[in-house]
Amino acid sequence: MDFSVWLTYFFAAILLSLTPGPGVFSSIRSGLHHGVRMGAWNAVGMQVANLIHVIVVAVGLGTLLLASETLFTTVKWLGVAYLVYLGIVTWRSEPRAFQDEPDDDTSVRRIFMHGFFVNLTNPKGIIFFVAVLPQFIDVARPQALQYTVLAATTFIIDLIIMIGYTALAARVLRVMKDPKYLRWVNRGLGSLFVATGLALAGFRRAASAAA
Repeated sequence: MDFSVWLTYFFAAILLSLTPGPGVFSSIRSGLHHGVRMGAWNAVGMQVANLIHVIVVAVGLGTLLLASETLFTTVKWLGVAYLVYLGIVTWRSEPRAFQDEPDDDTSVRRIFMHGFFVNLTNPKGIIFFVAVLPQFIDVARPQALQYTVLAATTFIIDLIIMIGYTALAARVLRVMKDPKYLRWVNRGLGSLFVATGLALAGFRRAASAAA
């Protein structure tokens, strides 16, 4: 893989991670409710979901996913339902001042699974890995190493940026004391989750794949 090709992908991955979407909102939610140390597990879960996407593409199943209206629609609506659920839960959350949650396996697992499922069912992420990533692969060269390099690039960039969003949210919450203000923060974030879920409901497979 030429360095210029990798550099182009590098900037594309940065833009993908920075753009507001389900992953960004999930990271902000984790920072608000769990702090940086615990909330970072949300970002780790997201990268495991990304790894599954890359494996699916690398073994050739990505084309099948895009070709099957039923499979793609099922994944899409799972993602929509989960985002709307997160929105409702976040909206109804009781406002509380920031405090680190106990470091126990149950909390880690729950936060990890939030990030994992948000990314696993995100149709825009699926489209990126299925329709965009393969365009950077040189079929005349060994493909396994190229997929490994591009996947590692994506994981590192996305992990850093998502933890950055988590840290930013946690730091903002540290200075918040008024429960009324915190309640509106929860409601605002909850509304963003629901709005994103509704936007994904209208996400069209054919149009996205052709873009």
